[in-house]
Amino acid sequence: MNWILKLLLTAVAVIILAYILPGVEVSGYLSALGVAVVLALLRLIVKPILVILTLPVTIVTLGLFLLIINAVIILLADFFVGGFAVQNIWWALLFSVLLSLLQSILHSLVSEEK
Repeated sequence: MNWILKLLLTAVAVIILAYILPGVEVSGYLSALGVAVVLALLRLIVKPILVILTLPVTIVTLGLFLLIINAVIILLADFFVGGFAVQNIWWALLFSVLLSLLQSILHSLVSEEK
């Protein structure tokens, strides 16, 4: 049940950020839910592989390269989900940072109500 709640909160965050950021577009609620599912799968499968492959660069940059990995995952979600578009890597970077921040805020609001 907690996993479904996280997916729904991510979909809400995607809709909010698509409304705020001009470089990100989502066509509707179903597309936003699709983005949430694809992001969860990509973070589960692809992110650990990318982190291991880029470990030396991540160490040299003191972990800042993880932001680029998150932006690449957003661009992969753009590739896989129809109705979701990100203009370039800079918008993907900003989207990923704001998505993490907004997910944290939404999740803390929901867990306070329980």
